[in-house]
Amino acid sequence: MPFAELKDSSPPHHEEAEKFVLGAILQYTDEDAVDDTVTSLRPEDFYKGAHREIFRVIYALHDKKEPVDIRTVAIELEKTGSLERSGGASYIASLTSAVPTSANIGYYRGIVQELALRRRLIKVSSEITADAYDETKEALSVIEEAERKVLEIADTRQTGEYSSVHDLIFKTVDTIEKINNTQGTYSGIPSGFSDLDDLLDGFQNSEFIVIGARPGTGKTALALSMAANISIRQKKAVGFFSLEMSNQAIMQRLVASEARLNLRKIRFTKLKDSDLGNLSDAGSRIYDAPLYISDTPGMRLLDLRSQARRMKSKHGVQIIFIDYISLIQADRQYNIPRHEQIAEISRSLKALARELEIPLVVLSQIKRESEDKPTPGLSDIRESSAIEQDADVVLLLYRSRKKKEGEKDAAGKEEKEGPRDIEELTLEVAKQRNGPVDKVRLTFLRNFTRFQAYTKPQH
Repeated sequence: MPFAELKDSSPPHHEEAEKFVLGAILQYTDEDAVDDTVTSLRPEDFYKGAHREIFRVIYALHDKKEPVDIRTVAIELEKTGSLERSGGASYIASLTSAVPTSANIGYYRGIVQELALRRRLIKVSSEITADAYDETKEALSVIEEAERKVLEIADTRQTGEYSSVHDLIFKTVDTIEKINNTQGTYSGIPSGFSDLDDLLDGFQNSEFIVIGARPGTGKTALALSMAANISIRQKKAVGFFSLEMSNQAIMQRLVASEARLNLRKIRFTKLKDSDLGNLSDAGSRIYDAPLYISDTPGMRLLDLRSQARRMKSKHGVQIIFIDYISLIQADRQYNIPRHEQIAEISRSLKALARELEIPLVVLSQIKRESEDKPTPGLSDIRESSAIEQDADVVLLLYRSRKKKEGEKDAAGKEEKEGPRDIEELTLEVAKQRNGPVDKVRLTFLRNFTRFQAYTKPQH
């Protein structure tokens, strides 16, 4: 039916389509079709209050794998005192009589979804218009909020609502059981470093993770090594924000790491045929990796959030790395101390991790004074204590001892063209809200800008 015919003073809706969908579910015998319909709709997709109540019961019965028919729905509505509000048993029975055939359920389901989407757009448009008239709000902030709300509609996610433990407990128990029954894997996204993943159980969704280190220690190389492990070897989509280096510089580091070629050799010397072969093989592996890089210098916080949402919406990124927090420009900069700006950025990134429901790994520098200590601590994170407070996990990277020239690499092989610059570094889990803290050792192949699992040197 043409939507143009539905225009009137009331919000877009189609009562007959809603009736048809409900009636078809109540009498349909095709389990797959019922499952597709029930799982693709939400109670609020129905405009009429009675229809929302009926569908809410249908959804609950279907979710518990119990029969869905006129009788079971009426019984459940009566239990909750909603039967009369839903039109009574006779109205529920009349829904099936209005359905001559269930074959067109997909068509009518589409109408219900389309009109529900239009109602949400109208509501959001009204909110955006009101914000645009509000002169106390910055125009760019209004744009970002508008984009967020529209993307929420596109993702058909419910945000900003509260939930009771009655709604949450079944999902929580189910998640725990799945973790318990999945042996030998991590509940989060593995970094590719098994000792670290054993401590963290992988990077967890919605967590704000901070990696702190002194300049030149290798924190960017560590983040890139993790991003490569996740995108190249695990084939999971990764977003990488580089606020200090260009995307070409990042790619050169990634190629050097993956091909195990000296970064200086790639930049300044003529490569041998064998090196070109390694370069080609590495390029093929990187080409297929779902890795998305943003290299905007001095990026504003609202632009970063906007791009992150696009990465999640368009490419389904499962983890985002940001290099690094001090280079992000706060939305409010005038007459505000830098430590307060960083605190605002930290809180916003933590909220973004929860909104996108993915891990957000952010690099940060630690204070110079930490070099005078045996090991750095949480209080050494630069510019704002809010970073340490907001973080769910804090990893501190620092030097242990440097390898002597001529030592073998982690695989026990000699470098043919001279000794590699190999370091043993410590990565300390200094904070973890939901798990233990400890230290792990990593091997840093500085010439290759590559981190790998620690292996005791061969002499």
